[in-house]
Amino acid sequence: MGLCARDRLAVALDLPSLERAREAIDALDGVPGWLKVGAQLFAAAGPEAVRAAGRRGRVFLDLKLHDIPRQVAAAVDAATAHGVSMLTLHAAGGSAMLAAAREAAEDAAARTGRERPALVAVTVLTSLGEDGLAEVGVAGGVDRQVGRLLDLARAAGLDGVVASAREAAWIRRRAGAGFTIVTPGIRGAGDPPDDQARTAPAGEAVAAGSDLLVVGRPILRSGDPAAAARAVVDEIERALAAA
Repeated sequence: MGLCARDRLAVALDLPSLERAREAIDALDGVPGWLKVGAQLFAAAGPEAVRAAGRRGRVFLDLKLHDIPRQVAAAVDAATAHGVSMLTLHAAGGSAMLAAAREAAEDAAARTGRERPALVAVTVLTSLGEDGLAEVGVAGGVDRQVGRLLDLARAAGLDGVVASAREAAWIRRRAGAGFTIVTPGIRGAGDPPDDQARTAPAGEAVAAGSDLLVVGRPILRSGDPAAAARAVVDEIERALAAA
């Protein structure tokens, strides 16, 4: 992951149609280095959304794959053939699933001549806090569960994890340099948290060790998405300069 500030920002195209996504991509004017295609847009537009995003940035396909190993491997194979640069899967799918995904990405890249996508494992969704984890039967709190899943992802040879800025500093100490930390839930001081439970400003996330910040609604609902994205890039740049 390069240190250029714009390469540290992924704008989430969490939109209901390909037309809306294309409008957002044009409005962003190439400011972010990454564009994220998530479940909503992919369900609405499929691979065409990946192609549209790929014309203006690197594509982060965020489908949070979580299925039996064979199905996840097949999905990773197809995503690699579409030329995505990063994709997500749930670490909670287990070591066999994670290993199958890694092997599928390597095989598909070799077969197609495409770049192997970075595989990042979701630890605990940023919409969940301690109560939410307990509700689904996970004991020990957020940090303990993130640690469990971090170790599982590393053992499976994945490239990184998705985690909030609140966990980023100790993940960096535990995983070391070269392990990618993707952080959603980025909110400025004046931004509503929406449905996010564990949020942080962009500069704080970078200072804590996050590599790639995912920002959606605060940018897309602004009157000028390019200016809003540029403000986040500027904040990232200041944090990198101070590091």
